[in-house]
Amino acid sequence: MKWICKMLQRMEAQGEDFESRLRALEGWRAEKAGEERRISTISAGAGGVVGGVVAVLLRVMGGG
Repeated sequence: MKWICKMLQRMEAQGEDFESRLRALEGWRAEKAGEERRISTISAGAGGVVGGVVAVLLRVMGGG
């Protein structure tokens, strides 16, 4: 009977370890997705600024 209890405790500890690793992985993926979203937003903002500058230059130079 004692070995069954020990085995159950060991299995529970392994389950908790697995769950903590899974939560860490989920957190890492969420953080990674946030970084990618932030980089995409920055790139889109920079593209808009560059496009605006080009439009102004074309107007000043008489090309548009």
